[in-house]
Amino acid sequence: MGEEGYSGETSYGVPLQRISEYMWRIPESYKPGMNVPGLVLADEKLLEKMRSDRTLIQCANVATLPGIYKYSITLPDGHEGYGFPIGGVGAFDVETGVVSPGGVGYDINCGVRLVKTNLTVKDVKPVLKQLAITLFRNVPSGLGSRRKDFRVTSRDLDALMVEGAGWVVRQGLGWDEDLEYCEEGGGIDGADPSKVSNTARSRGEPQIGTLGSGNHFLEIDVVDRIENPNVAKVFGIEYEGQIMVLIHTGSRGLGHQICSDYLKVMERAMHKYGIHTPDRELACVPASSREGEDYVKAMKCGINYAFANRQAIMHWVRESFSSVFKVSPEDLDMHLIYDVAHNIAKLEEHVVDNEGTKRKVYVHRKGATRAFPAGRPEIPAKYRNVGQPVLLPGSMADSSWVLVGTPKSMELTFGSTAHGAGRLLSRAKAKERWRGEAIKREMERQGIVVEAASLSVLSEEASGAYKPCDLVAEVSHMVGIATKVARLVPIAVVKG
Repeated sequence: MGEEGYSGETSYGVPLQRISEYMWRIPESYKPGMNVPGLVLADEKLLEKMRSDRTLIQCANVATLPGIYKYSITLPDGHEGYGFPIGGVGAFDVETGVVSPGGVGYDINCGVRLVKTNLTVKDVKPVLKQLAITLFRNVPSGLGSRRKDFRVTSRDLDALMVEGAGWVVRQGLGWDEDLEYCEEGGGIDGADPSKVSNTARSRGEPQIGTLGSGNHFLEIDVVDRIENPNVAKVFGIEYEGQIMVLIHTGSRGLGHQICSDYLKVMERAMHKYGIHTPDRELACVPASSREGEDYVKAMKCGINYAFANRQAIMHWVRESFSSVFKVSPEDLDMHLIYDVAHNIAKLEEHVVDNEGTKRKVYVHRKGATRAFPAGRPEIPAKYRNVGQPVLLPGSMADSSWVLVGTPKSMELTFGSTAHGAGRLLSRAKAKERWRGEAIKREMERQGIVVEAASLSVLSEEASGAYKPCDLVAEVSHMVGIATKVARLVPIAVVKG
C-alpha cells in the first residue's frame, strides 16, 4: 500500500513564479536554508490540488537538504506524502549529499508491469467474468492472503532479496527474456540481506507473490487509442482493441518495515552529522555514511523483493489466461512489455548545472517513474532506438497511459516523470464519500468487471479520489519529459 499524508495544512502561502504554461518555480527566498529552487510541473487544475495540502511546502523543504542539485521537483501527480511529496524527485551528490527514506517512500519499488497479448476485446468479452474470477483466485490479493503452493524459506528470502525477479524465474515462474524487460534487469546490484531487520523479514516472508491491498491492482485493459504508432509498434502495442494486463504492486510489508527501521536510525544519527531539517519526516544522513550505506543496501533488498513479487504474479496471470483460453501463454503472445519502478533511489550520472558538469547523484524518485530517452544503455536493446517505456496507471475506472522517455527529461527532471494519477482525497475521506456497493455497480454499468477482497477497498480507491490520469499524462507530454504512446482503459479490475 502506498503512503499518504493529509495534515490539514495548505500550501496557499507558497509563492510561485510562472515559467511557462505548465512550469512553476518556488524561489529560494521563500524559505531560509533552501539550496535550490522548487520546480513544479502542473496545469492550473493540478496546481490547485497541490495548494490544498502540504505538497508545495514539502517541495520547498526538500530543497533545504544537503547536496541537492538544480531543483526540488514536484511532478504533475504530486500530492502530500511523508517527508517528500509523492510525485517528488531530488538528486543528491554521492559525496556531499544525503539519502532519505522519505524520498523513496514506504512501499519501496512500488511499480507497474505491463503484459501484452494477441487477444482482442471481442475474444475476451464472452469470458471476461470467468477470467477475472480466475485471476482473483490465482493471485493472492487481500491483506494477509497467500498461495499455499508458493512458500519461501529464510534462505530463499536471502537469495530473492539479492537476485530479484531472476530468483523467481529460476524457480520456473517465468521466462528468461522477462528479465531483459525490467528496469535494472529485475534485480539491482548491491543488496545486502544482513541489513534487513528480522521484523522486516518476518513480514516479507509470507507475503511474496501477493498483490496486497489498497491502491495495488491487477487490471485487464484494452488499447483505447494509439497516439504514436511507430513507438507503439516497437513496444508491442499493435492495434486499438488489443488486450493488455497491468500489474501494480510493490515490496509489501518488507519494504514498509525497512523504511520504518531506517527512519528511526536516521532520526538518531542526524545530530551526529550536524544535519537539521525543517521537518522531522525528512530524516536523512550523508550518502557516504555507514547509516546511509546500510539503508541503501537494505533498500535494494526491498527493490529486488518487489521485482520478484511482480514476476511471480505475472506467471500466475499467464497461467490464468492459459486456463481460460486453453492456449499456452506463448501462443497468446503474453510477453512482458516493461516493468518500471516508482519508489526508488538510484545512483546515476547526470548533468547538474548549466555548464554541463556531470556528477554521480542519488536520484530519489518517490511516486515518480524513470523516463530515459533513446540511446541509453539501461534500456532494452529492442527499445533503444525509441526510448524507455513509461507506465502511468490510472485509478480503477480511469484510463492508464503508456508514454516514452525523452531527452527533455534528462535536462529537466533527472530522467523522471509522473507515476500515475495521484490521490485527490485521503482514503478516510473517500470512504466517507462513497459506498463500495455503489462503486461496484457503477463500474459494472460501465462494462468493467470487478473482483475485490472487500467492498471497503472499492470506496477507498474510487476514481473520484484520484486525479484524472489523462490530465497527468497531458502535462508530462506538453512539458516533454515523457510523451504519449497509447491510452489504455480497463475492462476488468482485481483489487486486494
